Amino acid sequence: MGMNVGSGSDSGDPEVMVDMNTTPLIDVMLVLLIMLIITIPVQLHAVKLDMPAGNPPPQTTEPIVHRIDIDFDETIYVDGIVTDRATLEAKLREYAAQPEQPEVHLRPNKLAPYKTVAGVMAAAQRLGVTKIGMIGNEQFM
Repeated sequence: MGMNVGSGSDSGDPEVMVDMNTTPLIDVMLVLLIMLIITIPVQLHAVKLDMPAGNPPPQTTEPIVHRIDIDFDETIYVDGIVTDRATLEAKLREYAAQPEQPEVHLRPNKLAPYKTVAGVMAAAQRLGVTKIGMIGNEQFM
């Protein structure tokens, strides 16, 4: 910030200052900025999960596990067999109808599109599969 000292003429009349004093403007803007920062709510990226309450009952037998793999080119494998969407939904419907639901392990490839993985998870939820888990997450580290 500079200071206008004058032109050095000896006329005795002060010159008119044409520069605007921006200090009050900056002070007001800083106060408004601080108020805006304080009043903005904190954005939490959270997913609501319905977690079971209490201790699980002891298991006497090993659970049945079915594995769904999703390859990088959107190919879906159910227990190692290439499957289309209709067959996948039929299998998921079959798993959900069983009295003791088997575990479904979903293992997507690192390069698999998210829309395919999300579609399989949404189909499983829509058809009533309750025991589904993601495995192989260490590849994403």
